[in-house]
Amino acid sequence: MLAYASDFALLDTALIAHGRFIFDPSLMLASLDHSIWFHRRFRADDWLLYTQDSPISGGGRAFCRGTLFTRSGRTCASTTQEGSFASAAAD
Repeated sequence: MLAYASDFALLDTALIAHGRFIFDPSLMLASLDHSIWFHRRFRADDWLLYTQDSPISGGGRAFCRGTLFTRSGRTCASTTQEGSFASAAAD
């Protein structure tokens, strides 16, 4: 469950800085890769904090990363994703 949830909107982190969102119909998005590292046990049915940032984006590409923390503040997983985005062609 966490692997799916961690991938859902990670690219959004890069787009928000440009005033765009993943559900923008004028954008074509593609995930080039997504990685997740599980560092320790956690409960997926308990509270988790998912911090995300995008240290670089431009030229139609973005790199995003995230860290998941348990309720007690311990890091339980880390994620990365690289994506490609372009404006969709007009009809």
